[in-house]
Amino acid sequence: MRGRPLRVLVFSADIGEGHDLPARVLADAIRERRPDAVIEIRDTIEVVGRVGRLMVRAGAEQILGRMPWLFDLQYWLGARFAPTRALGSLVVTAVARRPLRRAAEAFGADVVVATYPLANDALARERRRGRLRIPLVSAITDLAGLRYWARKGCDLHLITHAQSAEEVRRIAGPQTRIAHVRGLTRPEFEQPREPAQARADLGLPPGVPIVLVSGGGWGVGDVDGAIAEALATGDDVHVVVLCGRNEPLRTRLAVRFGAVDRVLLLGFTDAIADYMAAADVLVESTAGLTVLEAEIRGCNVVSYGWGVGHIRLNNRAYRRFGLARVARRRRDLGPAIRAALADPRGPDTAYAALPAAADVVLDLLERRA
Repeated sequence: MRGRPLRVLVFSADIGEGHDLPARVLADAIRERRPDAVIEIRDTIEVVGRVGRLMVRAGAEQILGRMPWLFDLQYWLGARFAPTRALGSLVVTAVARRPLRRAAEAFGADVVVATYPLANDALARERRRGRLRIPLVSAITDLAGLRYWARKGCDLHLITHAQSAEEVRRIAGPQTRIAHVRGLTRPEFEQPREPAQARADLGLPPGVPIVLVSGGGWGVGDVDGAIAEALATGDDVHVVVLCGRNEPLRTRLAVRFGAVDRVLLLGFTDAIADYMAAADVLVESTAGLTVLEAEIRGCNVVSYGWGVGHIRLNNRAYRRFGLARVARRRRDLGPAIRAALADPRGPDTAYAALPAAADVVLDLLERRA
């Protein structure tokens, strides 16, 4: 590594923003610290090839959006039921390990970072067996349900919630290296933001409750129900809806709510840090980074609308750690929003003081040099 540019390979996946965003942010931060670094972000599913596309991506949006029960069944069989979990992991490894390892070798990587858990699962086995000879880093953005995120063989686990450490150690072993970090979501969240100023800059009304509704990058879950229940909590409540990249959802919601002056429908936005600062409550269906961002800004969270698969496990952890309210059914959502509005939180000022993920990765490489 000495005498030549640092080469970093990041395996992500084009499934919403939950994997691609951390990959981009981490890559940018490493470049800022090491301008000579050569960094490449690869889509895990595309690297694995046709079989990977059939196993993971084919029909994924339709299943996630229209048949969540099928996703829940697949997750239960593949991740929560021990025999099929072991079999599923072996299948994933058999299909993915060689293409991923060969991609790392062809790139000449000095380190591999996985922001997508199936890449981590496959490569951790290669690392344990000595076939992958460079450090492997798992960049974990979920709170719980970490069976594929955490693995023996990973040189470093980056976590976005301190509460995840216990589960990581249980899976990967008590000696595994863990770092609670910032820098796996937008850098704007490292700077404080006054709610009143954020509202003014976004053109949102002052002095009224604002509920943010999100279905993640793909706009999944009961977004319609979340909007209706939020509006019903009070005549002065305004609702901002994040439709992500799901333009059909935005078009459909415009038919129902477009004439309601208390509803603002948005597509994908780079101003999410400001909307989080401006809002009082987030109703979110997919867990992950959006919930973390709300916690940083002090915006109360209600998880609702898509409590299946790994989301179900995250919901249990949200309740256990008191990080978010969970509404399993629509009739529970209104009371949960009202309770959140009545119990405001302050921003998480400790987030900005955490070590940066990029620094921790570079430190790992310096220790090995």
